[in-house]
Amino acid sequence: MKVAVCQLNVLQGDRESNLLNAEQKIDEAVSNGAEIVVLPEMWLSGYDFKHLSKHSEPIDGETSLFLLRKAKQHQIWLIGGSFTADRGDGVYNTSLSYNPSGELINTYSKMHLIGLMKEDQYLKGGLDSPLFDLGNHRASTVICYDIRFPELMRHYAAENASVLFVPAQWPIQREEHWRILLRARAIENQFFVIGANAAGRNENDVFNGHSMIISPLGEIIAEAGSEPTILYATIDLDSVSSVRERMPVLKDRRPELYKI
Repeated sequence: MKVAVCQLNVLQGDRESNLLNAEQKIDEAVSNGAEIVVLPEMWLSGYDFKHLSKHSEPIDGETSLFLLRKAKQHQIWLIGGSFTADRGDGVYNTSLSYNPSGELINTYSKMHLIGLMKEDQYLKGGLDSPLFDLGNHRASTVICYDIRFPELMRHYAAENASVLFVPAQWPIQREEHWRILLRARAIENQFFVIGANAAGRNENDVFNGHSMIISPLGEIIAEAGSEPTILYATIDLDSVSSVRERMPVLKDRRPELYKI
């Protein structure tokens, strides 16, 4: 399957421009044969927490309808990055994923909130870690800071996920951590990792891109630079099972002995 990662220049607080940019990049990705399209974290508003009430919306609101429409229009799998979703009991950093029929097949809200970006002051942390079907394979999502918590990714691997999607707004000062952690999560869990970072800057941070598509062996299949772009690669999800058979790491675990 051909994957396209839309590395967007997210303009803080400018919903109209961000929405138009995302639509253009999705259309371009499809015109180049993409079957799976991935958007970055908080692509609609950026970290514009000073105007959170302006940007937060229901799960089934404007953003969801936009993503549904694009998935159905192009008959693609669309991993919708994340946006600020009001789920009734608070606002969450939430990722929605759609199948080629435009059906919502996964809702994941970021579990680990990063104090360095004041998320914990404005948002609530998610409580669920659902998987979803991507054709004949299982898929999973985490958001940005979540990749620093390997137990969550191990849960997905134990549930037989073949691919992990990671929408992010990862800042330049920790760029090397981004590259190392994505590869580590792929190697230790033996699945594909698709990291979709933002480019550009806001009032506090610079986001240096370097979106990546990584194999279950930890090999970098494709990596973007620091500018806005679309990153492409073709991945074979069937290869995950053979990697796990040759190196049966998951079978060799002894979770009854781990004191976490």
